[in-house]
Amino acid sequence: MTETTHSTAPNANGNGGINGNGQLSLSTDAARQLATTTKTPPQMQEITTRWLLRLLPWVQCSGGVFRVNRRLTYTLGDGRITFSTTGADVRVIPAELTELPMLRGFDDMEVLEALADRFTQHEIAPDEEIVAEGGEVDRLVLIAHGRVAKIGRGAYGDEQSLGVLADGDYLGEQTLVQGGRYEFSARAKTTTTVLTLSRQDYEQIAERSPALREHVETWRTSGLRAQNDYGEAAINLSAGHVGEAELPGTFVDYETSPREYELSVAQTVLRVHSRVSDLYNQPMSQLDQQLRLTIEALRERQEDELINNRDFGLLHNADFSQRIRTRSGPPTPDDLDDLLSTVWKEPSFFLAHPQAIAAFGRECSKRGVYPQSTEVNGHRVPAWRGVPIFPCNKIPISNARTTSFLLMRTGQENQGVVGLHQTGIPDEYQPSLSVRFMGINEKAVISYLVSVYYSAAVLVPDALGVLEDVELGRIG
Repeated sequence: MTETTHSTAPNANGNGGINGNGQLSLSTDAARQLATTTKTPPQMQEITTRWLLRLLPWVQCSGGVFRVNRRLTYTLGDGRITFSTTGADVRVIPAELTELPMLRGFDDMEVLEALADRFTQHEIAPDEEIVAEGGEVDRLVLIAHGRVAKIGRGAYGDEQSLGVLADGDYLGEQTLVQGGRYEFSARAKTTTTVLTLSRQDYEQIAERSPALREHVETWRTSGLRAQNDYGEAAINLSAGHVGEAELPGTFVDYETSPREYELSVAQTVLRVHSRVSDLYNQPMSQLDQQLRLTIEALRERQEDELINNRDFGLLHNADFSQRIRTRSGPPTPDDLDDLLSTVWKEPSFFLAHPQAIAAFGRECSKRGVYPQSTEVNGHRVPAWRGVPIFPCNKIPISNARTTSFLLMRTGQENQGVVGLHQTGIPDEYQPSLSVRFMGINEKAVISYLVSVYYSAAVLVPDALGVLEDVELGRIG
């Protein structure tokens, strides 16, 4: 009979084992079956800082409509013109000619078609002059594509930049009213496509159209009405007089059709199965987490609409006189100074895409300029001239890698930009946001209607400025 001997064999680590694989203790995989897992609430990458929603003063809009009353302003007609292209051929859209100051409101399409047909296309090389200072204003020039620098003369004869023109801008509109001479020169900075209409061609069409002559003459006469520097009807005053001088009488005229903003809405229907809501609520409520993430998405969409909505979004509601372009493409300190000059009355903050802020930082570094940061609500943010620059990824970037900088003055008391909402709505969950129970269907799915109401208003045009065509990818 053979005697059996038991021995403890070393495991892979040199330790003894009591089972087949040499394990001396309970494995972590098995131990986890008895442990309570520490977990986070559901995370969501879409959530951003949403600075615009946090910084805008919100005005209670009790009636659902917000009316902005202003002093009467005469239409200046400083819009931009749109073109159509067929291959390399460019043609002005006839109806777009009404964006010219003296043709605004003119609706005779036959005459507009005739004017559009008389334009001639030209290609201008970089650094070539389009109009010369002191030259006769004998043609209307529409810029279809490219960048053009307006250059004037300073008091000591040196050249001074008067701004940059680009797609949709125009020169020589005086051609349609009277002659004159240019007080500046315009020089192409890039290869530029322009359309020109000679004074002779315009006069030939005007001779055949009494309606056109009458419309332009009416505009010229009305343009002589007293206005202030902002196009508002002037208030007649007297100052510096002595004795018993006769004082002028006056009154403040208002716009007869003021702009009204209706509250917009973003909505969704949140669905949660009753079994999930009943059984799986520890340690976190399923309904609360579903609702939290849904509201976050609605708030992100709200900020996007405040920027991009074609009716009330800030990018589309900036006055054309408040839109400027960069001098060379990338956002330089000079460009932000120019933007500050458009909103110089108590500017509140800049708003830009994070990539645009990075591009501005690169331009500052090239010049050896290092902007100071400022503290806002406990956060350190970059600033320029003491005005904070906040990031907003809702500002779009075009296919050509261009974007915009926004600068605004905020607050109703400052005649600035304000957000609009209505608090106290039924089933309110957050200010101007409601969560309304919609019932349970035959599949035991509970539905909730989640709605947020909002809009934005620019009280006066100089409360908002936009720096357009900001290049992000410039090398060198």
